[in-house]
Amino acid sequence: MSLAVQNIQKSYRKQQILKDIRVDFKPETIYGLLGRNGAGKSTLLNVISARIFANEGCVTLDGQNLIENETLQNRIFLMSEDNLYTKSLKVKEIFKITESFYGDFDWDLANRLTTAFQLKQKLSFRKLSTGYRSILKLIVALSVPADYIFLDEPVLGLDANHRDLFYRTLIETYSERPRTFVISTHLIEEIAKLIEEVVIIESGQIIEQVSAEAIKTSNVKISGAKDMVTQFTNGMDIIGQDELGGLVTYYVKDYPLQNVPDGLTVSPLNLQDYFVQITKRKGTY
Repeated sequence: MSLAVQNIQKSYRKQQILKDIRVDFKPETIYGLLGRNGAGKSTLLNVISARIFANEGCVTLDGQNLIENETLQNRIFLMSEDNLYTKSLKVKEIFKITESFYGDFDWDLANRLTTAFQLKQKLSFRKLSTGYRSILKLIVALSVPADYIFLDEPVLGLDANHRDLFYRTLIETYSERPRTFVISTHLIEEIAKLIEEVVIIESGQIIEQVSAEAIKTSNVKISGAKDMVTQFTNGMDIIGQDELGGLVTYYVKDYPLQNVPDGLTVSPLNLQDYFVQITKRKGTY
C-alpha cells in the first residue's frame, strides 16, 4: 500500500502554510516534488516525517497512522537542509548512530560512496563544507533501509560533477533496491530524466499530480504569428503565453492531436516549462 497524506492542514500563528493537502506516494516510484519558494514543500516533508505536527489531517502508511508508531516511522527517512547532527561527531560516528536507529545500514554502499565523493570518514561534521555536509546526508539517505526516502534540496552546495555522481548513484541504488524517492528541488531540468511522477505544490495546495511521461506527451508549446496561433488554439486549454513582437508562443495542456498549418510550430513542453506555466495564476489568458 502507499503512503497517504490525508487532508493535512498546517498553520504557524495565523498564517496557513498547508491547505487540505491530499497526495499518495506509491511504493517503488521516483517523484519530483516541485514548488516555488514558500509554496510549502519543506513543511509538507517535515509533517510526513513527523518532525512537526499538522493541525488537522493525518499521514498513513499501509493504512496505519504514522504518529507515535516508531516501526512505521523507521520506514521513512528525510534528508533536509537542517543540520541535525552534533558538530563534534565524525562522519563514521554519524553512520553508526544512523544504524542504531534504523538498522541494516548499507556499510558497503556508504564506504564506496565516501571514496567516490572523497569524503573522509574521520572528519567531524563541523569541519565539513556546505557541499560535503550535503554529501554526507545523501550517503546516509541512500544507505538506510527505509522504504520512503524524502530528499529536500539534496544537492545544496554540490558542484556539477558531484551532482552528476549523486544522480547516477541514486538510479543505480534504486535499480538494485527499489523504493520510493521524493526529490524536492529547484533544479528541475537536472531531475527531469529521473522522475516518474510529478507533484506540484503552490500556495500550500497540491495543484497537480501527474506522470512525467504524460507531461512530455500531452502538453506542447505552439509558436507563430499571433493571429494564426490564436485561431489554431481556439478552444484549447492554454496555460500560458509569451509574446515578442508579432510572434507568440502559447503553452497548451492536454493538446488534441491535429494537423498543423504551415507557419506554426508545435513542440513538446519540457518539465521546467510546464512547471513555470502551471504555477502562474490561471485565468489570465
